Parts: sequence; structure tokens; C-alpha cells
Amino acid sequence: MSLTPRIVGCLISTRKKASSGWRKPRVPRPKKYLKPDGSKYDSIWEAVLHESILKDWEHHTDYVSYVIEHKYEPDFVRTIGKKKILLESKGRFWDFQEYNKYVWVKKHLPKNTELVFLFANPSAPMPGAKRRKDGTKRSHAEWATANGFRWFSEDTIPDSWIDVAAKDTEEYKKRNDKLNLEMQ
Repeated sequence: MSLTPRIVGCLISTRKKASSGWRKPRVPRPKKYLKPDGSKYDSIWEAVLHESILKDWEHHTDYVSYVIEHKYEPDFVRTIGKKKILLESKGRFWDFQEYNKYVWVKKHLPKNTELVFLFANPSAPMPGAKRRKDGTKRSHAEWATANGFRWFSEDTIPDSWIDVAAKDTEEYKKRNDKLNLEMQ
């Protein structure tokens, strides 16, 4: 098989151009690089290899499932009734990876365990959220509700979960006054 100059040009790195923010548009795969069953190769390089030095090899016939193992450490843990509550305190989410992590954590929790969020500001916009027609953005509270998480703010957390007497201390009141001033 001979490669035309156009195809060879596709194989040349565009590293210099990509680092400046500009990237050459991707060239569609030529039809002659379709497999006999009509499916496509992932790249021209794969086609070149399969049609030459790797022609005796099977191509894309197996799948290997894999899981990337991580560990999650909740901020606070308490058993209430027969249920273990993992309480995650969040000032704000910073990126997609951070908040997507909690969806995966939830999927792997035991039946008697629940992940609950305590938001500093439930109405804070999610990172990367698009502006809606009404001018608002998706909030942390809306994200939590849409993903099946219970959530609270410091004002709405059940009294049975907290030390209510701590709210009456002078230190607590000073902290909240300072936070209210910073938010204005």
C-alpha cells in the first residue's frame, strides 16, 4: 500500500501549532480505510499497520473492562438510627471531576449508608454551568437534588444532627457576622 502525500501529512505532528491554541482540523478518514465489514479504524496509523505488518492479527475483537480504584474520605460520619450518614461539607465545587466523584461514590455505598451534603451556599453556581434563558445558572442545590443527594445548609440542617447550644455561643455569632460581611 502506498501512502499519498495528503495521508502522510496527517501523520505529521502539529505540536507547534497546537501549543499556540490553533489546531489543524481533523481530516476525515478516507473510505479506502474501512475494514471489510464496513466499520472504521480508529486512525490511519491503525489501518496502515493492520494492512501491512500486523495483517495476521485480529483487530478490535476483545474488550477489557477496567476500574480505576479510588478512596473517598468523608468530612464527617455519624450513625443516625440504623443508617450511617457521610456528611460532606462543601463551600463550593471547583470542577467537573470533583462533583462527578460523588456520583460514583454514591453508586458504591452500602445499602445502610447515605452521602449528604452540607453546603455553605446552596445557591452558588456550579462550575462550568451555562447561563439559562432566565439568566440563572445551575446551583449546587439543584445539582445535588438532580443526582439524588439530600443536602442542607447550616440553617436547615436538622437540630438532631448538630449541637444546637453551639449556635448560641458568642464565637459562633461572631463567625457568622464576619461571613455575612464578606459575602456582601
